[in-house]
Amino acid sequence: MAAGHDLSPSEAPAALSFPPSFTWGTATAAYQIEGAATLDGRTPSIWDTYSRTPGKVRNGDTGDTATDHYHRWREDVAIMADLGVGAYRFSIAWPRVQPTGRGPSVQKGLDFYRKLADELLEKNIQPVATLYHWDLPQELEDAGGWPERVTAERFAEYAGLAAEALGDRVRTWITLNEPWCSAFLGYSSGVHAPGRTDPVAALRAAHHLNLGHGKAVQALRANLPSDAQVSVTLNIHHVRPFTDDAQDVDAARRIDALANRVFTGPMLQGAYPEDLLRDTASLTDWSFVQDGDLKEIRQPLDFLGVNYYTPTLVSGGASGTSHGSDGHGKSEHSPWPAADDVTFHLPPGSTTAMGWAVDPTGLYDLLVRVKGDFPQMPLMITENGAAFDDYVDPEGNVNDPDRIDYLQGHLAAVHRAIEAGVDVRGYFLWSLLDNFEWGYGYSKRFGAVYVDYPTGKRIPKASARWYSAVARTGLLPAPSAAKG
Repeated sequence: MAAGHDLSPSEAPAALSFPPSFTWGTATAAYQIEGAATLDGRTPSIWDTYSRTPGKVRNGDTGDTATDHYHRWREDVAIMADLGVGAYRFSIAWPRVQPTGRGPSVQKGLDFYRKLADELLEKNIQPVATLYHWDLPQELEDAGGWPERVTAERFAEYAGLAAEALGDRVRTWITLNEPWCSAFLGYSSGVHAPGRTDPVAALRAAHHLNLGHGKAVQALRANLPSDAQVSVTLNIHHVRPFTDDAQDVDAARRIDALANRVFTGPMLQGAYPEDLLRDTASLTDWSFVQDGDLKEIRQPLDFLGVNYYTPTLVSGGASGTSHGSDGHGKSEHSPWPAADDVTFHLPPGSTTAMGWAVDPTGLYDLLVRVKGDFPQMPLMITENGAAFDDYVDPEGNVNDPDRIDYLQGHLAAVHRAIEAGVDVRGYFLWSLLDNFEWGYGYSKRFGAVYVDYPTGKRIPKASARWYSAVARTGLLPAPSAAKG
C-alpha cells in the first residue's frame, strides 16, 4: 500500500470476536508481589533463602517487599476492576498459611486470601487460586524437598487446608504452576530455588510433583463444592527441530519428553513415556515410582492450564550454542537430564527483554498439538505476556507498543486456534504488575501496570488500556489498529 492511501472501511481488516463466555483475566504469583516476608507468621520459603544468597539473583534483589501487594491489595483489585477483567489468577503463599509445611494453618495468613477473594467477588472478578507457585516452605526443603516423597504428602494436606478455608469463595483451583521449572530449574540447573544441581534429584522431583498434584486434586475434590473447577498449569514447550535432519528431529523428541510428556503422560494418560525412561536410563531406573502412584497421579481435570511465551528450537549433536541458550537462565549445569548433546538455538525474529523470540505461531501450533493429543480436554491460557524495557515518559505515561504488538499477535493465534476447533476457554495476561522476576530480580518488567519500586506507585501502561478494551468487548482489533 502506497503511503497516504488508507484502506476504505470495506477493505479494512475486521476485528476478531471471541466467544461471549470467554474468560479474560490477569495473573500474578505470591512471592513476586506480596512482600511482607516476615509478617503474621509467615516463614521463609525456598525463594526467600535463595534470593538472600549472594550471587543468586541479579542485583541482590529479594521478594522481601516486592510490590507490597500484601498491604496494597485493595488498590490492586481496584485497578483490575478499572481494567474490566473477569478473573484474577493469584497464588497462595504456602509458608503464609502453613509456615512449616505441616500441621495447622495460620488464620492471619488465610484471612489475607479471604479478604482478597471477597474484594474480587465484590468487583465481579472471579478469584482463581494456584496452590503452588514455587514457594516451598524452607523447612520442607531442609527435609529433602520435592525429590522426597513426603513432600507430596505435605502438599496434599496443605491443599485440603486451603480448600476448606477458601472453597466457599474460590471456585477455580490450580494445583501446580509450571512443575517443569520447579523440578528442572530448581534441582538440575540451579537457576531457580532451591538452587540444587543434581539431575537425578530433578527427575525424582518431577515425579513427586506429579504425585503431589494427584493427591492435591483428591484433597481439593474432598473439600470443595461439587461445581468447583480443578486444574494444573503446565508450561508446555513448543519444541521444533532446527532442521528436518533425523538427529534434530530426535533432539526435539527428547526435549519434548523432558519438558512436556514427563508431566502430561502421568497426569493425563497414567503412564510415563517409554522413550523418556529409555533416554534417562543412564541416570536412574525410576524405582522411586511406586505401585499405585500412576493411578493416583491421573485424576480428572476440568481444564488444562497452558503457559506460553516463546517456542523452543533444538538440534542434535552439540553442534552450536550451549544449553544456556534455552531461555531459562545461564548455568554450568543443564536443566535437561541426559540431553547434554542437544543444542538450543534462538528462533528468528524480534525478541523481548528476556531475549525470547516473539513467535505467535508457536502458540497456535502448541494449542493444536494439545488438542490432538487430548481431544476432550478444555484449555485455558493461564499465562502469556512479554517483558520490555518500559519507562515513564516526561508526561508520566508508560507507552509500550511492543507489548501491545505481542499481545495482539498471540491473541490472534488463540482466536485462530478456537476457529480450528480447539476448546480454549480463557486467557490470563502475565502479569498484572511489574514484579520480582525470579533470578532476574526487578530488572525485567512483564506488567500491564508499571510499578515504581521505591514508592510503590502503580501506573497503568498503554497495554493495560488496550487489554481493557479487548476484555470489555471480547473484540481483538486488527493489527493495523492494535496500537490504538
